[in-house]
Amino acid sequence: MADRRKSMRPPPPLPTADMPVVVIAGRPNVGKSTLFNRLVGRRQALVADTPGVTRDRKEGVALVRGRYVRLIDTAGLEEAAPESLFGRMRFSSESAVREADLVLFCVDARAGITPADEHFAQWIRRQNRPVLLIANKSEGRLGAASAMEAYALGLGEPLALSAEHGEGVTDLMWEIADRLPAEPEHEAESQTEAEDDFAVEEGEEPPRPTGPLRVAIVGRPNAGKSTLMNALLGEERMITGPEAGLTRDSIAVTLKDGDDTFEIVDTAGLRKKARIDESLEKMSVSAAIEALKMAEVAVLVLDATLGVHEQDLQIARLIEREGRACVLALNKWDAVQDRTATRNAILDRLSISLAQMRGVPVVTFSALTGASIHKLLPAVRDAWTVWNARVPTGALNRWFEEMLERHQPPLVQGRRLKLRYITQVKSRPPTFVIFGTRAEQLPDDYKRYLVNGLRETFDLPGVPIRLQTRGTKNPYADS
Repeated sequence: MADRRKSMRPPPPLPTADMPVVVIAGRPNVGKSTLFNRLVGRRQALVADTPGVTRDRKEGVALVRGRYVRLIDTAGLEEAAPESLFGRMRFSSESAVREADLVLFCVDARAGITPADEHFAQWIRRQNRPVLLIANKSEGRLGAASAMEAYALGLGEPLALSAEHGEGVTDLMWEIADRLPAEPEHEAESQTEAEDDFAVEEGEEPPRPTGPLRVAIVGRPNAGKSTLMNALLGEERMITGPEAGLTRDSIAVTLKDGDDTFEIVDTAGLRKKARIDESLEKMSVSAAIEALKMAEVAVLVLDATLGVHEQDLQIARLIEREGRACVLALNKWDAVQDRTATRNAILDRLSISLAQMRGVPVVTFSALTGASIHKLLPAVRDAWTVWNARVPTGALNRWFEEMLERHQPPLVQGRRLKLRYITQVKSRPPTFVIFGTRAEQLPDDYKRYLVNGLRETFDLPGVPIRLQTRGTKNPYADS
């Protein structure tokens, strides 16, 4: 074992693609997700007392003794038919183990060694991967004594710890660092920060992402979100099937497309609040909403064979309230009989119920067959560009004067409002402020008139536009 008194080198400035892969495996309900959260330093994976909460592989970045590792939480290993849900979950976990640089095989010290532990320990030994045996839930003297039973698995000396209470996690980090492959040399890279607010001149090039473009795939249950994720990745990364609500946690995956990198998050289906009664589903919905808040572009997946439901509109309103760019993804397009009528019906419903997102880009495809799936990421990239749009101040005020001449501001309490000028204060989403005497009294219908003009004149389709007002203070008001 390496000398632990040696000083550790500082970590690289950012996690890189060649990070070693550490996979947490074991049967259900041994505390894998709790250990995952403990190592990544935050509650990233859902945790509940119910066995089988984790279904899809959950990835995170952990800093272990000065070194970044890609940590993967897996579903519990269970014996089941390959076509069953648990069989598909086991296949996903086994695929992760085969790609690991180090496997953390977890057992429950309080429950003792079970036949399932022995069966999967034998399977892991056949994979020829480095394995660190973890005896979790070993808090207290009795737990530490019970952990010694894990010697019988033939995976070496068990490391006793309690992920829930944090006991033994420091020793675990040392053990992980000692078993990782040799660390490559990191070249210094200059990093520049992108400013959110910046001046824009006439003819300036549109911005490009300085990091991964964050995308959240949202929608109702069984709309095909996980199938879409698999189609984009070109592999069976997510658990899919005819059962509704298979995805429980928000799963992020990085995808390279041309010169751009996307961080795509598959989320749990969002149902009506009145139908959510289980605590686990509440946690799944909270994770989905949090993923939406962290995203830059939301892909709203609809089942084209069912049309637009009220819940789809509620999700779209949530996207608008959070100020995210949106792409409408009409899945199962291959099963639609009258495509023209279906498309027109969906767009008409959206134009009536979601006027604030007028012009949202629409992509039709079949995630199951992969037909037209290549159109989605370019649409996401275009939506991101519009979401980041900056309008030059000169052109903006010339447009503003024309709008005021076309329709003068209304009378409020018998006096006409005097609007002086407009400026864009930020993008993401485009946000404008109007200055003028009593501008804060501007009616909502006149604001909608201006927002529609902004959207049409400066080509801002499908993104939320924020319009704020700021009145000038009367210096004699308090005299």
